[in-house]
Amino acid sequence: MKENSTTAEIRKGLLVLAVLRVIGARRVYAAELLAILNETEFATQEGTLYPMLSRLRRDGLIDYEWVESASGPPRKYYRLNEAGEAHEKSLMQYIEQLESQLNKLGEKS
Repeated sequence: MKENSTTAEIRKGLLVLAVLRVIGARRVYAAELLAILNETEFATQEGTLYPMLSRLRRDGLIDYEWVESASGPPRKYYRLNEAGEAHEKSLMQYIEQLESQLNKLGEKS
């Protein structure tokens, strides 16, 4: 589907949820997260991802740990904490609610 301004706005709004979903599924570092997102409709750039990760950490939704790497400098691995898991679950429920309401709105009477 060709992206127009409306689909771009929707995708941008859902990007945080996409990031939370990935981090909730596995511990990842930023470059790995970018690669995962780039295989989806949620492809983004470092300039968008890094500030988002910082904001999610400041908001108390994700934690990180430094892990030594055999192939270079240490990597910062991100994971959801308990508050992040609850927030992700809440957002997913909200998306399901929106989908249900949109389906009802589209029903012919």
